[in-house]
Amino acid sequence: MANEYQPLPTLTLPRTTDLVQLEQRPHPPINMHSPALSVMTDLRLVNPVGIRGDADLREAHQRMISHGIRLLFVHDDDGSLLGIVTAVDLLGERPIQCMKEHGKHHADLQVSDVMTPRDKLDALRLEDVAVANVGQLIATMKQLGRQHALVLEINSGNGHYEVCGLFSTSHMARLLGMPLSFIRVPQALSEIQYSLLYTG
Repeated sequence: MANEYQPLPTLTLPRTTDLVQLEQRPHPPINMHSPALSVMTDLRLVNPVGIRGDADLREAHQRMISHGIRLLFVHDDDGSLLGIVTAVDLLGERPIQCMKEHGKHHADLQVSDVMTPRDKLDALRLEDVAVANVGQLIATMKQLGRQHALVLEINSGNGHYEVCGLFSTSHMARLLGMPLSFIRVPQALSEIQYSLLYTG
């Protein structure tokens, strides 16, 4: 069967051969009217970087550094999603609060202690994202007060939801050439109390 196809020509690498830099690859201009999918990290094409919930914070931080990212997906032994952990979670107030509340040393803290658990995460449906534009997406993330948003689709094989995409305000800001930083204003007294008690 291989005889049906002609081989491609090859060349020896010239002395002036460089690795392409990601930021130098051509990107179509992005604006508020661009399709939302144009700023989504498609996890069907890019492997999501994960970490186990029982890993320590140092391992999580090193994994972020080595991959040049600021978010890890937290999973259990079976690969089920437990939540997400960001660089802010690792380096902000959460570890200190957890140490105070549970009497732990920093070295004893696990990713599951500081992550945002699955049931506290908001997600978008892929079918909604597919017909949305960047402006709508930014308005959604501003309303949620999130730096990241997950995108879900249903696996037709097993009926489970799967995280298939990720939006990051820092990524969108780079593509748009404008700052994007959202601080959520608590909507109710109970939310303010929860924030003071559990998230600082």
